[in-house]
Amino acid sequence: MTTAVTFAVLVAALCHASWNAMIRLKGDKIVSITLLVAGAALIALPGIFFVPLLPAAAWPYVIASAIVHVGYNTFLALAYHHGELTRVYPLVRGSAPITTLIVSLLFLTEGVDAGDVIGIVVLAAGIMALALDRGWRSLLASPQTLIFAAATSLCITAYTLCDGLGARAAENAHSYVLWLFVLDAPPMLAAVLLFKRKAFLEAIGANWMAGLLGGALSLAAYWIVIWAFTVAPIPIVAALRETSILFALFIGVLWLGERVTLVRALSILMVLAGLALMRL
Repeated sequence: MTTAVTFAVLVAALCHASWNAMIRLKGDKIVSITLLVAGAALIALPGIFFVPLLPAAAWPYVIASAIVHVGYNTFLALAYHHGELTRVYPLVRGSAPITTLIVSLLFLTEGVDAGDVIGIVVLAAGIMALALDRGWRSLLASPQTLIFAAATSLCITAYTLCDGLGARAAENAHSYVLWLFVLDAPPMLAAVLLFKRKAFLEAIGANWMAGLLGGALSLAAYWIVIWAFTVAPIPIVAALRETSILFALFIGVLWLGERVTLVRALSILMVLAGLALMRL
């Protein structure tokens, strides 16, 4: 992976951590995430008229990814409802690179060597370790958090592989990501308008600007990663994206009043060691 691609994915990681922190601030999490999804779709919609139409080979991937994203957004919102950012985020984002790596090694031909594999495993372990800074008992105190985090992680693996293969089939990352974000919004909007109409309309009135900002950050983060999938191995990009945990930790400490502990500091060192082993 070139330096330019590495830097671009790190920027995507910062954007990703930022919109996740916006969801965690206050209010109904499903309503909040739907507001961001809708904001991203509004921004993406004009773009589809300026990019090539997706080829037939890419449509199964983008449709599958859009379906999986409904589950991802729902499970992520529920996980944030039950747990704090610096506990949920490591569980969700740390396990996904491992499962993505395993599937890629078994079924795909990706340019990863032994150093990359070890680096991805160390990086992922460092991320997941962040969830243990208060001990196993604290983590097990909220079974709902574990269940929803695990479900979210599986969704991440599924849409990562769909998007990597789909963007390559499309031969145009821009077309793929714009159509994906446009297709993401209708199912979430329909569900929220059916079950949480009043709360959603109130959220639009009070937080429409935040919805657009969060949507823009989400779109930018995903756009960069989709492009990176077309020029670099999927497992490496997927792992590098998860350095967003470092940015999430800083956001949690600086703006959400969360603490930095020795365990968290050591976990960050593991993430950096993983990057070093991947030679990024």
